[in-house]
Amino acid sequence: MSDPTPNTPHDPYPQAPDYRPGGGQAPMSPQDERTWGLIAHAAPLGAMLASAGTLGFVGSLVVYVLYKDRGPFVRAHAANSLTVQITTAIILVISLPLMLLLVGFVTFGAALLYALVVHVIGCIKAYNGEWWTPPFTPRFVS
Repeated sequence: MSDPTPNTPHDPYPQAPDYRPGGGQAPMSPQDERTWGLIAHAAPLGAMLASAGTLGFVGSLVVYVLYKDRGPFVRAHAANSLTVQITTAIILVISLPLMLLLVGFVTFGAALLYALVVHVIGCIKAYNGEWWTPPFTPRFVS
């Protein structure tokens, strides 16, 4: 049996016709970016409330990893959400030994309250399509 294109080299690993760098997923529409930006703040908020502040980072991390390459708006809000969670985790860990001095109970509660407020503001900003950087948080993720 003869090959119909004898002069064409054979490529054992052909790429899909719509291959895109960064996971091969198409960019999101602005409305989808706003929705996932909102979810980037709402998911850790729900996880924080369900786990006393210990698992909030999971929601932020999942949205960041899955959607960071799909659009700049969702990437910025997911990175901000993850940054808030990292900052909160650092404060919570520091608060644990401070609980022996009773100061840790105040800092623990203040860190959770701060994360709650910042995530609610982040949800509102993402829903409105506004770019926003949370106050009092260093840039751990970009």
